[in-house]
Amino acid sequence: MTVATSKKLSLDWSIIAYITGIHLVALLAFLPSNFTWSAVGVALLLHWVTGGLGITLGFHRLVTHRSFETPKWLEYFFVFCGTLAAEGGPIAWVGMHRIHHLYSDTEKDPHDSNRGFWWSHLNWMLHEIPQDSELPRYTKDIADDRVYQFLQKYFIPIQVVFGLFLFWLGGWSWVVWGIFVRLVVVFHCTWFVNSASHQFGYQTYESGDRSRNCWWVALLTYGEGWHNNHHAFQYSARHGLEWWEIDFTWMTIRFLEIIGLATNVKLVKQQAK
Repeated sequence: MTVATSKKLSLDWSIIAYITGIHLVALLAFLPSNFTWSAVGVALLLHWVTGGLGITLGFHRLVTHRSFETPKWLEYFFVFCGTLAAEGGPIAWVGMHRIHHLYSDTEKDPHDSNRGFWWSHLNWMLHEIPQDSELPRYTKDIADDRVYQFLQKYFIPIQVVFGLFLFWLGGWSWVVWGIFVRLVVVFHCTWFVNSASHQFGYQTYESGDRSRNCWWVALLTYGEGWHNNHHAFQYSARHGLEWWEIDFTWMTIRFLEIIGLATNVKLVKQQAK
């Protein structure tokens, strides 16, 4: 599939409106009346909770790759945190990411980096892509789980209720920063893994695709930027394999393992304890 082929895909106007709307409301943060340090603090905390614990640890390493196991209640907590990132429901997110790994940087990869930075960063989501119809094949392990089904169906109403809760706690500034600014930042941090980490950085391992280890993406995403390592060893709970490759998510998983809440932690053999 070429870049020209992408022009034949129909635009998904609901997704375009959704992403555009969130970005536009986030611009309200530039109004002085919407700035408070407490609101910024809430946004930073929720960036870690939703982007770090939710997307990186929960959606990605725990559910998509089953790099470790947790008690079911803790799995549901992490998946709920990921749902608050509003990157779609957990079933669709996991399915699309599994497709990406199966066909990484080939025609069937939904965000094939060979089609350019902006396609893999954002544009693929703005189109009705054929991979959408294939998701049930890749999510059979979670598709019948009622908790996953609820979070998949109601991830937007959940965000609305969460926004009302933040408004009750801290007013409109907390909503602007804690919901909209935080969503925009988490969106792009996550998307950089698909785009920048397939364009910039170094390759330590032959992974059969264009995945790269990109230090600045790793810092923004709690360790996800060590992407070549991850594509080479998809099962590994640890992505930063060298001492200088800081992986905050691995540190969290290791802590959970120490206190008995993470088991069957999978590692690259030379990194195993």
